[in-house]
Amino acid sequence: MQDLHKEYPTPTEPLRVLRGISLRLAGGDSLAVVGPSGSGKTTLLNILGTLDVPTAGKVRLDGLDPFDLPAKALARFRAQRVGFVFQDHHLLDQLTAQENVLVAALAAGRVGRPQTQRAEELLERVGLADRRRHFPAELSGGQRQRVAIARALMNRPSLLLADEPTGDLDAAAGRNIAELLLELARDQRAMLIVATHSAELAGQMGGRVRLSDGLLVNGHD
Repeated sequence: MQDLHKEYPTPTEPLRVLRGISLRLAGGDSLAVVGPSGSGKTTLLNILGTLDVPTAGKVRLDGLDPFDLPAKALARFRAQRVGFVFQDHHLLDQLTAQENVLVAALAAGRVGRPQTQRAEELLERVGLADRRRHFPAELSGGQRQRVAIARALMNRPSLLLADEPTGDLDAAAGRNIAELLLELARDQRAMLIVATHSAELAGQMGGRVRLSDGLLVNGHD
């Protein structure tokens, strides 16, 4: 990202949330973004995930600026190159764990035997091979978040974004989820960016920056 700005209109002056952020990551890198509530962490992740549009500045992923793409191509880009893990797992209650993982493949337009095999392999990697036919209501919070991680990795994304991924979990489950995110992101050479209030989670990442007054600064919260 280069000189990234985000403003929202108000009845008086625009609300400036991001004020010129530049950052470069490579495959396999991991980064924690910390800062108080309302500092713009989620806004930043939404722009990087192409769910929101910057007011100014550039984002390039795999050599492409996604905001130069038409709407359908942008949706395809997002489905194929970006994986999301949220604080709330956002699983579909009526689908099994395996079907929830396959939702990501459906969004990318490819569902067949190879995708089914990959979903099974990912559930095995996250320790849920024996729970693949269980529904979310039959899984613990940590298990549901593991399904969400498998779903995020389904399409082998270049960029993995996690917004408070351990916020609803106890300390032990949170550590396990953080270790799993790092391990799987490294294995797939994906960039991992985590927005978090947790000092412990931030400390597990390869780098750490603080979002302050719309800017990223190095150092601790």
